[in-house]
Order: sequence, then structure tokens, then C-alpha cells
Amino acid sequence: MQNTPPELRWQVGPRNLITDVPGLLVGNADDPLVKSGVTVLTAALPFIASVDIMGGAPGTRETDCLAPDKLVEQVDALVLSGGSALGLEAASGVSAALREQGKGFSVGPVQVPIVPAAIIFDLLNGGASNWQQNPYATLGREAFAAAGESFALGSAGAGTGATTAVLKGGLGSASLVMPGGIVVGALVVANPHGSVVVPGSRSFWAAPFEMQAEFGGAGMAAAPDPYLLPRNDKLRAYAAMHGLPEGAEPSPAGTNTTIAIVATNARLDKAQLQRMAVAAQDGMARAIVPSHTPYDGDLIFAVSTAQEQMQKPAEDPMRLGHAAAVCLSRAIARGVYLAQAAEGDTLPTWQAAFSG
Repeated sequence: MQNTPPELRWQVGPRNLITDVPGLLVGNADDPLVKSGVTVLTAALPFIASVDIMGGAPGTRETDCLAPDKLVEQVDALVLSGGSALGLEAASGVSAALREQGKGFSVGPVQVPIVPAAIIFDLLNGGASNWQQNPYATLGREAFAAAGESFALGSAGAGTGATTAVLKGGLGSASLVMPGGIVVGALVVANPHGSVVVPGSRSFWAAPFEMQAEFGGAGMAAAPDPYLLPRNDKLRAYAAMHGLPEGAEPSPAGTNTTIAIVATNARLDKAQLQRMAVAAQDGMARAIVPSHTPYDGDLIFAVSTAQEQMQKPAEDPMRLGHAAAVCLSRAIARGVYLAQAAEGDTLPTWQAAFSG
């Protein structure tokens, strides 16, 4: 980066949030008792979106319509939610709010909002899980109503109850401004089976991509043993909190997942966005070890507001994919770095574990 001419350098956006992509808005809503929440990305006008899914245990709604060969070209909002399959109800709250505004895909006199959604599993994080009335539709409506250019990170929205292998997870975001006015941003709920820190250190796996000490400036750790998988304390911590006998913790299957959105103002179609999402998966793999496991539902939405024409169409899609991957790695680390401690947590925050 230091050897790159100034006119070619990528810069952090003014907010270092996905909303540095002009026109995008993000809102959060959460329930501290349940230790869960919802994050909604929307805009004043519908936007183009696609998706790529690499995890072995995804939980989704309306993702099929995002394939390049499907009829619907634009969506009205994207929803990231806690609550596992129960959290998919958040999209119903968002859809109802959009209908009240007269927005949606026109079918004659009827407006049908298009609201794809993805969820993480956060039901064993120390929050209340014995509720009878599903809270997620209300949380979805509240998150949509709160949408703006600025929003909280860390233990907020869908990142409220997120966890990683050994630390609290969280909601993260980051952005890059490229020469010529192209902006790329990422929004992520980091809740993986894997670890975001190098075992035996405070350093994030994403450290090579950090900009402006945005996640603590801890630097890079010494090369770890390449055959050593980081331990996962999620279920062990839950079992200890609830007095379960040793070895009685639940199966790890389906208890994780990192879900993300990468976005740009570059004019891309659904097929190009799908390739951008595929490239962004590298950013997840660089920031989480291991990633894309059978126990995760790792998923990336890709969004275009189609405001800027690319100057070098043969080359820029490659650069956009790389930028999206870099933003996503940074966003994952930021979400964990900014997580806040709360009563009843099963795992410590990065700040509690390392900042002292």
C-alpha cells in the first residue's frame, strides 16, 4: 500500500460502514433479555442483489429469487437476524412495514415486497430462550424503522448474541473508496464455529488487512501450527453455565454461522454480483479459521445500487471482488473487537480478554 501511487490508493470511507455506499441505510433492533436482534439493510429505491452460500447449515428466506436466471431483478431490503429458523420471521415484519409504505414488486394492483433474509444460531448464548411469542417480526419492523446512515457495531442488532469459538462475536462493517468514485462496503454478523484470533495470541487473523487501527492495531502473530484447529468453547461454556455434566453439551451442528452483505455503487447485474459474493467468501476465510464448516451456514449477499459505471469493465469486476473480500475480513474483526460484555454472557469479549 505504501508503494502505491496516491492516486491509486484505496481509502477508508468517511464512516467506515457499508452505508458509505451512497443510498444504503442500515437499522438495528435488539432484545437484551433474549440476547438477540435483527439488522436490516434497505434503501429509498429497490436495489439489485445476488447471493453465494458456502456453509453447510444455512437458514434463509427468498434467496432462490436472487439467482441470475430468476425473474425478480431488485429487492427492497435484506435482513440479517438471530434466532435460528425462528428469526426468519423478522423478514415478515420488514415486509409488512414496506407494504405500509406502498413498496414492493408490482403484480397488477398488488405490491409484494421482496425481502431475502438469513439467520445465525444464537439460542445458546446465555439469553432467555423460553419465550412463547416470537419476537423477531417486531424486531424486524423496529430495525427497518431505525434504518439510517449511522448504526452501532459490536453487540448490536443481529450481532447482539453472536459468538465465535472462544470470544463474543458481533456486528461488523467496513468500507473502501476506490479511485474513480467506486465504493465498496461490507456488513457482517460474525458468529462462526471457528476463531477470529490466532490461537495463543490477541491478534486477529484479519490483521494483514487492518486500516487505521480499526480493530485495535494488535498486529500479526507468529505463524501458528498449520495443523492445529482452534478449540471451540461455545457449547462447553453453555454447559458449564447451566450445570450440565461434562460431555453433555449439545451437538455443534447448526449452532454457528457468519452471514454478510457486500455492496457497491458500481453498476453490476445479478450475475456479476454473484461473482462478487463468491470472491468475498475469501474474506471470510481469511478472517475466520476454520470457515465454511459443516456446522456453519456461511452466506454472503452482494448488492449494487448501480450508480457508477465502471471505467475498465474487463478488470474492475476482479478489483471489486478483491475489495469486497478485504472489506469483509476487516468487518469481521471489527464486529468482534467492538463487542460489549453483558450480564449472562457465556464467553468473554476481545476487550475483556486482551485489552488489559
